[in-house]
Amino acid sequence: IATEEPLNPIKQDTKKGKLRYVANIFPHKGYIWNYGALPQTWEDPNHKDDITGCCGDNDPIDVCEIGSKVRSSGEIVKVKVLGVLGMVDEGETDWKIIAIGVDDPEAQNIHDIDDVRKHKPGYLEATIEWFRLCKVPDGKPENGFAFNGEFKGKDFAVEIIKSTHEYWKALLHKKADGGTIK
Repeated sequence: IATEEPLNPIKQDTKKGKLRYVANIFPHKGYIWNYGALPQTWEDPNHKDDITGCCGDNDPIDVCEIGSKVRSSGEIVKVKVLGVLGMVDEGETDWKIIAIGVDDPEAQNIHDIDDVRKHKPGYLEATIEWFRLCKVPDGKPENGFAFNGEFKGKDFAVEIIKSTHEYWKALLHKKADGGTIK
């Protein structure tokens, strides 16, 4: 999501004029879930999170959609929130909502983070490993996590979504400084 461009189009990420790609983190090839963001949310870079002790990353809140369907870029997916992982990326808070598309065949059996453990053994551990190592191929340090990498449940995740929605409303009404966000 190009937050520094008007209307925030979805397009290939670039850095210093060159296209950026997601590195393969052995044994994974690219993203291990459908990766997106929740609209009308914002992790405020001027607000120090009480939980992580870090300010937000200046982006919408991220979503890892764990269903069995491979989604298309820009696809709008109605999801069921299952939990959240609190990541710290280069000193910034970067919450990861874990969700499943309500239209996914697995959604009828997965209702919370414990169901993910039950029906997709090892998937949450792989998610932590992927996020811990995802910046290493670029020469950056490993990412850290709030709660020692423990996933929090649905209720906690919903509270994070609500708070980031409030930050977004403040940004929208120019009560918060979005810097280069358009």
